[in-house]
Amino acid sequence: MLKFLLGAAVGYVLGAKAGHERYEQLHRTYQRVADHPAVQGAAGVVRARVEEVVKGPKESSPSGNGSAR
Repeated sequence: MLKFLLGAAVGYVLGAKAGHERYEQLHRTYQRVADHPAVQGAAGVVRARVEEVVKGPKESSPSGNGSAR
């Protein structure tokens, strides 16, 4: 039983260390991609489109159908 507990503890420590290293690697990759100018530009376009959909068109006619009478 002691060997099993010792093996589980060693496995947990090694797995946690490997998991943290992988997390840091993914985090660095995400930061590089997120900071890329092309990604920033695309995010700006998407943000503007979402705002347009949520708030509606910027200019609407007073009558609502576009024809003045």
